[in-house]
Amino acid sequence: MEPEIAELARRVQHNCHISDARFARNYTLCIYLLKMREYYRWEKGYGFSDPLSHEAVGTWLTEREALWEEIEEQDFARLPFAGREYEPFEDAAELNRRLESSGLVYDAGLGNHGKPLFFLGQLADAGNRQEARVLVSGREIARDITAPPAMSRAGTILVRQESLRRMLWERVEEWDWHQRENAMARAMAHYPFAENTDLALDRMTANETETVILHELGELAAGDLLGPEWEEMLLNVAQTRAEHILRAVRDHLADGLCTLPSLLDRGPEASLHFYFANLVGIRGAMFPALTKAYQRWAEGGRFGELERAVAEGRDYWGGLAEELLELGDTEPEELARRVEDHTAGLLP
Repeated sequence: MEPEIAELARRVQHNCHISDARFARNYTLCIYLLKMREYYRWEKGYGFSDPLSHEAVGTWLTEREALWEEIEEQDFARLPFAGREYEPFEDAAELNRRLESSGLVYDAGLGNHGKPLFFLGQLADAGNRQEARVLVSGREIARDITAPPAMSRAGTILVRQESLRRMLWERVEEWDWHQRENAMARAMAHYPFAENTDLALDRMTANETETVILHELGELAAGDLLGPEWEEMLLNVAQTRAEHILRAVRDHLADGLCTLPSLLDRGPEASLHFYFANLVGIRGAMFPALTKAYQRWAEGGRFGELERAVAEGRDYWGGLAEELLELGDTEPEELARRVEDHTAGLLP
């Protein structure tokens, strides 16, 4: 790695450490330990199935938490490239444009609970879809404990294939523990997992790269409809149940605008099954009609019922989002309460 790129990577990783220092321990203990094991595996270059030494992981975890204690209050570092320094958030788009010709991709944004996310990776592909610039990264050079498979911001979509592949492996591994006849089993049946796991993961990653691009295109479309006020509302209720509700509403709107119509129209069928394998938690609980329509189709029912559920959901979630935007600019606690009250009938 060239010295200039190495220094850029070092500073991006330093910003990742600062973000983790401030937010990583907000997870429950179980989730925290699982994420840290996965982070250790990535950082040390271990494969998905490589055994890990409990002692080595424990030592690394202690050292990482000690580092966090040292840097938690530090400011995020500026990022050097091509003779100047860039602000990690404000200049992210400009830095990314400069990096593209060097085969690199950078991004910075805010994730769940308002956690800053930083990323540097090798650029695997670049192109345009509709009004968006789509960048696909391969090997990840710098990242934090949170590694979302895709992000979109300011008309640019970034798909992180290494993180996507890792997420898919975790879903496959989770299914393998129970081996239930469900949506995940239907999705996996389209790939040669029994014969060649790596080949199956490669093919699944290729298909799901398209799915996450579709979702992010939907996110951009939803953002155009909802405006910046939605993001402000999210930040105001960060780290509350209301934040999860708002994210689920926007996800359903985005998928109704783009992801699901595209999957229903042209497939592949494996991706449609995988979509419903991931419709869990609060998102699944808030849209039971969609899950029921899928189940009936998967068991031999009519495809039209699923199409109607998607169309009706798109209208419903768009209307609900507009209602939530009208709740008013008020104190965060009061806003969170209003969001919960307004959506109380959607959750058990």
